[in-house]
Amino acid sequence: MTTATESMNWGTELWDQYDNLSIHTLKGIDFLERYGHFVKDRATIEYEYAAKLRRLVKTYQPKKKDEEDYQFTSCRAFKILMNEINDLAGQHEVVAENLQANVIKELNALVKDIREERKKQLQEGHRLTQSLQTQLENLQRSKKAYDKAYRDNEKALENFQKADADLHLSRAEVEKQRANLSYKTQVCDTAKNEYAMQLQRTNELQRQHFRSGLPEVFRQLQELDEKRIKNIKNFIRSSVDIERNVFPIINKCLDGILKAADIINEKEDTILVIEKYKSGFLPPDDIPFEDLSKGGSDSGSANNINNIQISGKLKEGGYTVKGTITGKAMKKRAGIFHIFGSRGNAAISDGKEDLSDLPPNQRRKRLTQKVEELKGKVAQETAAKDGLMKMKGVYEANPALGDPMTIEGQLNECSHRLDKLQGELKRFQGYLEEAVKGIQSGQNNSLTNSPRLVNGSRHHRNSGGSAAEEESLSRSASDSSVTNPTINHNKQSAPGTPQLNHGCSNSPESGLGTSHTSLPGVDSDPDQYDGHPADPETEYYEADLLAPMGICKALYPFEATSEGSIPMAQDEELHLIEEDQGDGWTRVRRMHGEFEEGFVPTSYIETTLFNK
Repeated sequence: MTTATESMNWGTELWDQYDNLSIHTLKGIDFLERYGHFVKDRATIEYEYAAKLRRLVKTYQPKKKDEEDYQFTSCRAFKILMNEINDLAGQHEVVAENLQANVIKELNALVKDIREERKKQLQEGHRLTQSLQTQLENLQRSKKAYDKAYRDNEKALENFQKADADLHLSRAEVEKQRANLSYKTQVCDTAKNEYAMQLQRTNELQRQHFRSGLPEVFRQLQELDEKRIKNIKNFIRSSVDIERNVFPIINKCLDGILKAADIINEKEDTILVIEKYKSGFLPPDDIPFEDLSKGGSDSGSANNINNIQISGKLKEGGYTVKGTITGKAMKKRAGIFHIFGSRGNAAISDGKEDLSDLPPNQRRKRLTQKVEELKGKVAQETAAKDGLMKMKGVYEANPALGDPMTIEGQLNECSHRLDKLQGELKRFQGYLEEAVKGIQSGQNNSLTNSPRLVNGSRHHRNSGGSAAEEESLSRSASDSSVTNPTINHNKQSAPGTPQLNHGCSNSPESGLGTSHTSLPGVDSDPDQYDGHPADPETEYYEADLLAPMGICKALYPFEATSEGSIPMAQDEELHLIEEDQGDGWTRVRRMHGEFEEGFVPTSYIETTLFNK
């Protein structure tokens, strides 16, 4: 099949289709030109798409005022996504540029070459055809002349024969007819020879025309058409290769988008929201009941009620039900609730340098950032000063390299800047220490709200219990040295465990014990303790009998500051014993090491319950 196909060509198969081949090759060139317009329009679309992608990315780029929100994982992922989309736009531009340079440019040149070559071959075919046509016309004229001469010769022969047979004609008349016959015969022979010569010439030219001349023209046209078709194939392949070459980078961009999606963490964003908006204030105390029958004014109670906005909106000089104090009343409230510690001798001119107009937790956070920033600047200036000192030493050792006095001025300026930064750093460190003490002071005020384990159950100091119960709890707190010998072996707190008493004494009046690692669940009533260690085979505690409900993971480190709570390190895993009952504390048990059970803040842990 292939051999038969290769043997077929336009010169032999289409020897008489000159006009149709001319029309076909013209249509082929028009089609090639149309395909070029298609590729050009596609490249334009790629350019426009890339430009629109870049415009889209530019439109949704974070504004200066919104940069603070891009600390959240979802916002950071969106920013990475936009960068990857911008890179995708670049790849579409690469596709458009390569189509323009490698396809469209070559295609236009090919169209021009094929059009010119086709015109040349058609002109050659037209010349050959015109030559053959001229020869045919010559042959036609010679044949007509031969036909006329032959008829005249025949007529002359007939007249001569009649004259020769007629006895009445003179001999002169007969000789005249003989001479006429001889002349006509000679003319006829000449015309015959001319006709034969023209016929031979015409046959040779026609043979050459249809066997070599015109087939060569058709062969050239065939090659041009095949070249056109082959290049269309190559252009399509080149277009695919151009687009395929950017696939690896496009895939990397898409992988980058997937990685950006993977960094989104709803828990982390939740923590960031807490860090961003946590004020550090404490919830408001219960509104006291004022018995009007005992006399006195009700203005105090009315003021207490008016200072709380149920709708959550801030009221000047008041606070919300969540305990958030307004900015205008903050300085006044700070002295009332002792949230902020003493400012010492810090010089504050406008009340803003120490960020005292911010909530405690936000103030501590901002001050920490400021301290870290100043430390970086101090380190930078210190390195610059050390470099100048070394350069000065080199100049002093080898004066040819430079004058040491030229460094002195720069060194003095650097020292001045360093002293100024160190002073500023010390001042802000004082502000930070003050803020931390204020937060700790606020935590000490909330110790009476922390839960304790008494006989394996949850109790609060302000739960409204009787005076006897409060006294019993105080006694149990002061007698915290009574522990389970089978578990703690009369040990104190684990080494390295933070001990935060915050000024709490060991006296019964304080209501707080000295050790937060006392085994919860022990009945601390001295009347029930006989001074002898409990028998490990017979003494069981209710805490031991409670099976874990799940597992919890510490999101932040926590230092126990009250009886009944236990410390935990960040990322530490503990057994969940009892869920939060609405007071913000969760009962847990340590999984490894020394047995220890107590309460931790619910907001500090991530809980996973066992499947029932």
